[in-house]
Amino acid sequence: MSYRIFPCVTQQDAEIVVLSSGLGGHASFWQPQIETLTQYFQVLVYDQEGCHANSDALPTSYSIKNMAKQILDILQQQQIKQCHFIGHALGAVIGAELAVLVQNTDISLTSLTFINAWDALDPHTQKCFQARITLLENVGVEAYIRVQALFLYPPAYISKHIQKIQDIENSGFDDFPPINNVLVRMNALMNFKILPEHVAALAKTDVYYIANKDDFLVPYQKSIDLKKALGHGVLTLLETGAHASSVTESKTVNQILIQNLVEEVL
Repeated sequence: MSYRIFPCVTQQDAEIVVLSSGLGGHASFWQPQIETLTQYFQVLVYDQEGCHANSDALPTSYSIKNMAKQILDILQQQQIKQCHFIGHALGAVIGAELAVLVQNTDISLTSLTFINAWDALDPHTQKCFQARITLLENVGVEAYIRVQALFLYPPAYISKHIQKIQDIENSGFDDFPPINNVLVRMNALMNFKILPEHVAALAKTDVYYIANKDDFLVPYQKSIDLKKALGHGVLTLLETGAHASSVTESKTVNQILIQNLVEEVL
């Protein structure tokens, strides 16, 4: 189980923020947030199960609850009793499931931030994932990797950072997880829905939503739907940045995170 806790640079006993990435599952996704968040918090990042080339096979029944159980185990191992949780897409719904699981423990979520998430998968997103599954199963890993940027980044960002993107793609070949693991995780994601149990578990938790109007993968209206489903929270809509705005517009996203969370700390 791979995870790391970055210490706060200003205070030893600072509150903890847990960062949970999307379908890729890698802790490195959050690199643009570490320096900013550690000014105020301890920051825990982790690699999700089944997301590396040497990963064990995930069972076909693997679910969002299994993903939430992984981070719950980490929190219990580290004896963390309270934390903020920030999740991107899949990582965000893991946070919603974690809120349900911690009800039977002495752990509590101070806040949950959803970045480009949903209450239930939109038909457009469903079609995007079906296309990705078809590519992976019928064309192969390279096609799957090469197309990802189109779902994650704005066109102008791709044009400006094409070499960096290609370098990341090339490095992804050697560490690509077992194909079945990718399919199992996608299936879990596609079947997740916000249920009354999530609404109840988050009723007393501060909730924040960040969505991008130019997100090609998850329509920003799904964050509006998610807020309606949960019944409370603060929604911030960004004009640009696309699905991976924590990468493409990291300065803006970091500022929003600090504005939302540091006010609670102070």
